[in-house]
Amino acid sequence: MSVLFTFPGQGSQRAGMLHALPPHEEAARTLDEASDVLGYDVKSIDDADSLRSTVAVQLCLLIAGVAQARVMQAHGHEPDMVSGLSVGAYPAAVVAGALAYADAVRLVALRGQSMERAYPAGYGMTAIVGLTQRALERLIAQVSGDVFLANVNTETQMVVAGSDAAMHRLAALASDHGAQRCERLDVAVPSHCALLDAPAAALADAFGAGDVRTPRIVYLSASAARPLFDGARIAADLASNMARQVRWHDTMRLAWERGARLAIEMPPANVLTRMASSIFAEGVAVSCSETSLPDLGALVDRERTRDER
Repeated sequence: MSVLFTFPGQGSQRAGMLHALPPHEEAARTLDEASDVLGYDVKSIDDADSLRSTVAVQLCLLIAGVAQARVMQAHGHEPDMVSGLSVGAYPAAVVAGALAYADAVRLVALRGQSMERAYPAGYGMTAIVGLTQRALERLIAQVSGDVFLANVNTETQMVVAGSDAAMHRLAALASDHGAQRCERLDVAVPSHCALLDAPAAALADAFGAGDVRTPRIVYLSASAARPLFDGARIAADLASNMARQVRWHDTMRLAWERGARLAIEMPPANVLTRMASSIFAEGVAVSCSETSLPDLGALVDRERTRDER
């Protein structure tokens, strides 16, 4: 049996998320390191106004994910595998030992800036619940304008990306064809589609030779829905994932098939936990935001005890 750490992407951010981190020296160290790289106090960017910026959102998710994971590791609670949705792939790569934290801070800041510059307004993402992938793809084909299937999160929970106008037309069509809910997400850019091909290519150039190493923990790519063991391939995965579809459902199924029975979601929310609930029905999926550190430790210890039997 294995322990999986998952790291959320944009849309899961919460005001005050860095201030809510555990009062532990590892969390403080993580905040200080990011502040040193960026040249300002990162605790100044987790308020509601700052989180209107894609850059601030992505940095906060990176920092919170690494900080929480480090706190757990300091208590002896190590993961066997990691996976992150969208920008969550960066803290996953850090925790896996593939990417230095300082490099991740620098690259995520650049990532957010390039996405924000490419689409400063009029674009974003919408969640559509209650339709299968095939059914939604048929509807997308009927809509004029920029709209793409961006995330396959569960069998009937999808996310589309594109222009506000095209997403509005698709949401109306989806509702007419049985969608249970269509909700505009708190994401200001059209992630995980071809609209971000150019920023993804530019980000790839920012990855220097040797910046990404062979991971010491299994790294599951949510774009490829497969484990990646080579530093160069992980670098390519990180750089390109902003423009590639997220296959989260397939990735969680892969984690289960590889033996994961405990999935722990890093802060600040429980979005990934809810999406994993069906696959981990016979295991445990929990979020750090809703579970105390002692209880998380007890869950990890229980999985380790099962391994020893």
